[in-house]
Amino acid sequence: MSTAPLVPVSGTVTGDVECRITETGTVIARFRLTARPREWDARARAWRDGKTVAYICTVWRDLARNAAESLTDGVAVLVHGRVTEVRDSTVWFSVDELGISLRQRIAYTEQSLPSPQAAAPISTPQPAAIPAARPAPQPAAAPARSARTDTRPRWWETERSQGWPGFAPASADAAVRAPGGR
Repeated sequence: MSTAPLVPVSGTVTGDVECRITETGTVIARFRLTARPREWDARARAWRDGKTVAYICTVWRDLARNAAESLTDGVAVLVHGRVTEVRDSTVWFSVDELGISLRQRIAYTEQSLPSPQAAAPISTPQPAAIPAARPAPQPAAAPARSARTDTRPRWWETERSQGWPGFAPASADAAVRAPGGR
């Protein structure tokens, strides 16, 4: 049993998750994580990005299976675990808990979706051909979303706007589509 203290780390997954199974059937996964902690600069009296820290994270059993299925390059995560070694400017980390950061994305869980169809991309029906004699239709209040750029279920906008006071759709949409927010 390790006596190293539990440490929380937030960072970005770099590369693919490597997964293997031991001879005894235990699943082990390993992934790289980079973190850039914020530091207070007393002279400038402002926060600045610190030096990038590289981690190699190891997860075991069910957490390893779930990490292998859920993590991809560029995903921001929160990990909680123990430092096991520091070698060649890299921190080796044994992870006890792992979660997706919601700072730049929305994460759906099996319980949060009402059905598999709700997660299907929203399809925009193609307009029928308009005869030349008819006047052109007036533009809609909000442009239709492309299935390629917005895969949220239809109920999402209604629930989000009714359930969260002070919601500003324009800024939230920009945050969802920010670089790294797949």
